[in-house]
Amino acid sequence: MVRPRTVHDVASGKLCTGCGVCAYLAPDEVRMVDVLDHGRRPLPITPLRAATRAGDSGAAAGGGAAAALACCPGARLAHESARPEPGEIAELRGAWGPVRAIWEGYAADPEIRYAGSSGGVATALAGYCLTGGGMAGVLHIGARADVPYLNETRLSRTPAELLANAGSRYAPASPCDRLDLIETAGAPCVFVGKPCDVAAVRMARQVRPELDRRLGLTIAIFCAGTPTTRGTLEMLTRLGVPDPARLESVHYRGAGWPGQARARLTDDPPGRQRELSYAESWGDILQKHRQWRCYLCADHTGEFADVAVGDPWYRPTGDDPGQSLVLARTERGVRLVEAAIAAGVLVLTPVAAGILPASQPNLLRARGAVWGRLTTLRLAGLMAPRLRHLPMAGIWWRHLSIGEKLRSTIGTLRRIGRKRLREPAALDPYRPPAQVRSGTAAEPAGRPPE
Repeated sequence: MVRPRTVHDVASGKLCTGCGVCAYLAPDEVRMVDVLDHGRRPLPITPLRAATRAGDSGAAAGGGAAAALACCPGARLAHESARPEPGEIAELRGAWGPVRAIWEGYAADPEIRYAGSSGGVATALAGYCLTGGGMAGVLHIGARADVPYLNETRLSRTPAELLANAGSRYAPASPCDRLDLIETAGAPCVFVGKPCDVAAVRMARQVRPELDRRLGLTIAIFCAGTPTTRGTLEMLTRLGVPDPARLESVHYRGAGWPGQARARLTDDPPGRQRELSYAESWGDILQKHRQWRCYLCADHTGEFADVAVGDPWYRPTGDDPGQSLVLARTERGVRLVEAAIAAGVLVLTPVAAGILPASQPNLLRARGAVWGRLTTLRLAGLMAPRLRHLPMAGIWWRHLSIGEKLRSTIGTLRRIGRKRLREPAALDPYRPPAQVRSGTAAEPAGRPPE
């Protein structure tokens, strides 16, 4: 099996998650750009030396890039053990990772609950860490100011800033690219991201002691995969947006549960509604544009986070203003969730362990299918991520039908050709239409201003 030598190998091999941790660890060597059909990807700031192309990656990449590969969730994910520790719910450990407590509920503030994609718990808990937990900021993503269908990383310091960015962003994002803002903060901070983002943070804090000291809480959002920018553009077309350069705002969910995808143009008259249902936006469009690495993901529920939040899909949606399923995976997570409940910020009720698999049945089967895909890729001699202590084979055997087993193996063989997995990815930066007309660069050469 082929193994990556640098983060650029991971990206060209179509295993990159787009988290941005490499740009944080090697800011003088790596920059993150948006690639239309792949997602956020690392590009070298200066051309790679011939030694790298010949195989001497260490000489050309230097310490920063070497550390970046060691912390890359696209290349590897690993728990220290597959066995439950004292205090964890043993029956969930094998398929869902470490879980110490499970609640269901919502943000007490109705405005936060309404704006959130489910019950607003991630936003409310992060806000409590600012107002009641003595933390300095929350690192998360939000709509890019100049191109609202793209994302950028932000450090929010007030609950109002968090509320302005509430709701899912089903588009490429690199929240780890600005972990330096946490590292240099005057007090501990919260990190909010997808499971792969939080896994990258978990690895990065092991090599950056100051980052470790400044991380007060990590919150992961359940994830079924990241669609590329191509997916958002198709969704905007379906929403009746003729020119993305005229876009004023786009929302993927929220304003109810699960909420509508919504877009507004700068010249839309008051009251003009451009909407798609969740089934139309995610089910018909966005999920078809997920990056390849998401099909190889065994952690959809944030196993490396302190707290993970997702949708309790076993409940009927529609009239409900929103519910969140909340998992505390560490003792720190338990303490802060319980403190937020006691402070009246969260309205949560403990639920039985069986609620988790009932809420996310598709994610359980997806994890099992990953084993078949990884096995097929390795037998085909292709690059695949290394996953340790994330059990999959038993789920493949027990929970997948014969048809699903065949799709995970034979289907992967077909994808090798259809997705051209033997060919390196073409990582050409995407230039938004407005920037093409103005002649400005699509992405900054280094880190954006704080």
